[in-house]
Amino acid sequence: METKGARLEEWSQRIAEHGGRVTRPRRVVMQVLLEAETPLSPQEICTRARRRYPSLGLVTVYRTLDVLETLAVVRRVHREDGCHAYLPATPGHHHLLLCRRCGRAMEFSGWDALDGLIAELEAATGYRVEEHLLQLIGLCPRCYAQLKEGERG
Repeated sequence: METKGARLEEWSQRIAEHGGRVTRPRRVVMQVLLEAETPLSPQEICTRARRRYPSLGLVTVYRTLDVLETLAVVRRVHREDGCHAYLPATPGHHHLLLCRRCGRAMEFSGWDALDGLIAELEAATGYRVEEHLLQLIGLCPRCYAQLKEGERG
């Protein structure tokens, strides 16, 4: 399993390869993302990162997220409150499961049924689908078990 330190170095290298600078503020933003257990909003990232780099600005957080998302190393999560949050992405195309109770997120892939649905939509509408985003919201196993336990108690 890849360590957080190794991922930080990989992200830094990818930024540099694409002509970007790897500044201390950017490194702090990346560290916060890699340490998070749930997707974080830009404001949440900024708050946590300021503990390490007090002069960090929210604009720097947004710019860093834009770069990381362009490089496909972070994934944007659409939260129920309408805000976007971010989490580290695994390589390749994945979809997302998001727990509405605790906020945990889990990526999954290999859902071939979606390819058939896309083909049907293209045939029915004339659209040509170039990319897609699938995010399912529900309860993770732990939150579901807690909920069921509460119903019994």
